[in-house]
Formats: sequence, C-alpha cells, structure tokens
Amino acid sequence: MTAARYSTSNAVRGRLLVTLKLGEMPEHVPGWRACSRYGAAMADRIDGGVIDRLLRHHGGALRAVRLHSARTPRTARAVAGSQRFDDIEQISGVARVLRIQVREPEGMHALLQALAELPMIERVTANHLSHAPFADDLEPKKAGAANARPVDNAWVRACTRIDEALRYEGGDPAVVLGLADTGVSLAHVELENRLRAGFDSVDLDPETVGGVTLVGDYRRAGERPQDEVGHGSGCAGIIAARGKGMPAGAAGICGLTPVRVLGAALGPGDKRVGVGALDNIDAGMKRLIDLGAKVINMSFGTPESMLDADAPRPHEEIVRYALARGVILVAASGNSGLTEQYFPAAHAGVIAVGAIDRSLRPASFSTRGDHVALCAPGRDILTCGLDGYQHASGTSFAAPHVAAICALLASRAQRRAWPLTGDDVRRLLIASARPFAEAGVVGCGQGVLDALGALRALDTEIDQSIRDEDDADADGINDYAPTTVPPALAA
Repeated sequence: MTAARYSTSNAVRGRLLVTLKLGEMPEHVPGWRACSRYGAAMADRIDGGVIDRLLRHHGGALRAVRLHSARTPRTARAVAGSQRFDDIEQISGVARVLRIQVREPEGMHALLQALAELPMIERVTANHLSHAPFADDLEPKKAGAANARPVDNAWVRACTRIDEALRYEGGDPAVVLGLADTGVSLAHVELENRLRAGFDSVDLDPETVGGVTLVGDYRRAGERPQDEVGHGSGCAGIIAARGKGMPAGAAGICGLTPVRVLGAALGPGDKRVGVGALDNIDAGMKRLIDLGAKVINMSFGTPESMLDADAPRPHEEIVRYALARGVILVAASGNSGLTEQYFPAAHAGVIAVGAIDRSLRPASFSTRGDHVALCAPGRDILTCGLDGYQHASGTSFAAPHVAAICALLASRAQRRAWPLTGDDVRRLLIASARPFAEAGVVGCGQGVLDALGALRALDTEIDQSIRDEDDADADGINDYAPTTVPPALAA
C-alpha cells in the first residue's frame, strides 16, 4: 500500500481521528461525552499492540476516546440485551471513530502515514478546522429596526414563492429541522418560542489551535447553544423567524433544534467568524440525528484544496449515518466563486446549494461544481443578527432557504402518509426549479428554488403513484381471478 500524504495545517495540533475496521474497536475505550461531562478517565492505550506503539513512538503519550455515543441509552440496552452500538452505527462507521490526542504533535505527519498502512485501520485524518463564513469578504451589514421591514426581502419571497408555499403547506411541529452552526441568539425576539432545546459540542483549546484567536466560550462551559458570531442566528432567522421585523421563517411551524458546533474566533479586522474542529462538528451532528432531526442545515465547510489528494474527505461517516437514518442533508456550496468542492456539500447524498442575487443570476462568490443541485437567494438577505437584524450574504444564507422547504416537503409527505427520502427531495427540487435569468449557467445546479413548485410536484408524484398502484391492483385482480369456485367455499 502506498503511504498517503496528510496535511496537518489548519488542524488541531496533536489531535487525530481514526476509524477502525469492523470488529477492531476495543470495548474499554470510553466515550467523549462520558469523559467531558461525567469525568470518566480517557484511555491511555488502544490495542496494546502496534497502534499503541506507533502512537507512542511518533507522538509520545496518548489519550483516546470514542468520538460518538450510542444511539440507544445504556439502560435500554441492558433491558433489551442489545449491543452497545446498532448495525447502522457500526456499518456507517460512527461506532468505530476514535479521537486521539498525542503529547508531541511534531511527529503528526509521520504518524498519520504510518497508521494509514495498518490493516485494522479504515481511515485516519488530522482533526481539521472548518469555518463559517467561507470567505472574509462577505461582511454582514447591520440592519436597524427602522429599516428592517419585510419589503427588504420582497425579491426573495417573489422568486422562491415561499409565501405561497406556506399557504399551501404550513409545516408540522413533528418535523424537526436541525441547525448545525455557531448557535443562535437565544433571546432574540424573532426566535422566541420557536426553538427546541439545543446543545453545544464546541471543545477547542487555544494552545492547540494555531493561528486562530478564540474568543468567548470554546470549552463547552454549558449546553446552551448561544451564538457569539451571528452566523447561526442569521440562518435561524431564515428558517424560523416569527415575522416581527422581517419575513416569517420559511419552514412554517416545523421545529428547529440549534446545535453549536462552531465556536467564535477573531478574523481580519477583529470580525468574529465561526470555527470548529471536525470532531466537534461530527459529534454534534450525531447527537442531532439521534434526537430525531429530519432535515439538517450545514452552512460550513472545508475546501478540498486544504486536503492532500489521498487524505480522507471530512464528515464521511456522519454523512453515511445521516442518510442511513433517513435524514435530509442540505449544505452551502461555498463562497470562493471557483469551481471546486467543499465538504460536506460535495458528498454524495447531500443537497449542495449555491447563491443567487436579485437579478436571479448566480452570485459572483457562489462556489460552482457538478455536485451543486440548485441555487437560492444569498445576497443581502434580511435576517436575525446577534442583536437586532443584519443583511447577510453568502451561500451560508442560501442553504437555509432550501433546508426550510425540505422540511415543508417532509411535512407534506407525512401529512399524506408517504415515505420521502433525501434522493426524492433532491429530485423534486431540481425538477421544479425555475430557470436562471440567463441561459448557459454552468456549475450552479438546475436553477432557482421554487418552493411552491416543489410542493406541487410532490403532490403530483404521490397522486400518480397511487393511481398507478390502483391500476396495477385492478389488473392483478383481473389476471388472477379464479374461474371456478374453490371446493372448500362451494361446500
């Protein structure tokens, strides 16, 4: 096997993620939440053999935890006699991820190469940092109460037909949309009584995050997902605002669970940006999925250009796990304006969303690629800020429009007792998308979000499927109807 090259730049120093192959995970390694919240001791060994020797040789002492907790509570497992993790957790890989911290990070590059050669290891990667927003030039503009009027977003509602969609299908509180981001402004008037209980998975250390100045709460001081950046609050307003000083949220009465997976750091000009480690993000995503989220919005990403060619792509296990659980994943495509891949948006099964401006043309900053499904409004969007309102730009704020409509589609399907997968939703969104203002657009998906069109397309598809099934049943009765009365019945 040829040794892969692994980049450790823009990563948490001394921390790596290792996914073991099926049957290789030792039972003695505790979970991260058990250690961070309840004081369990981290493991100082893994296999007592070659893995431990390599970790100590290249990194000195080690501390290891399972990154994810089992979906089934321990008490329920004891009663049912079930295994610690179920089959979906095992096969997707989330049950087999170790978060390992070594004492001497200088040998990390050689350590990653050596571990990649071991037959019991499925994948190994540095614990990269992910950012939101994706680019530093998308400065939000503060919108005071005086000019924060619904008319500011009139073009958004007109081109997407969100208001018509909400009259057609208002949503269902049982359909939960998860927001994995910088948290939300919990006391914001637009979000009052609109949020389900969320949580915080940020666990960063200024001494191991080089080149990044962390601010605020970066060590899980509590479970409250309080936003310290404004990014997550902006996404939340698009989804769930009450409509006091801005248009009502596009997800209607669907539930919203905020999860803080990105902490706060100082960017250029001391502007606050969101930053999070892959393990923090994936752990928050796993818990969100297990809480029953049907749709998850992911307005963050890691560009492929930051990864070496043979390195694993971020979030692979958690995307597989979410799709296996029937979760609809929506992600922002990125703000580089280039044709390239950001993860998680570029993973198969994820609905990647680009941004358009008022002219219904792709925004200049919108990242392009064959994986992009469609675009939604993403320029100067009036939405919630940390305090008051902001006009926000970026694919980060296009994705929540699509995520909200995914929740409405899930609500509609549930109302009609119809199964709906992420692939179904992607197909409906693409088929109903309206064209861009100009022809020949490449790499920005199949057009612009049409919320009402997507809901009508779902109803048409359901109706047609029912008619086809009725016709097939009728044909089957005619084809197989007995020509004589069975003796048992005749008697």
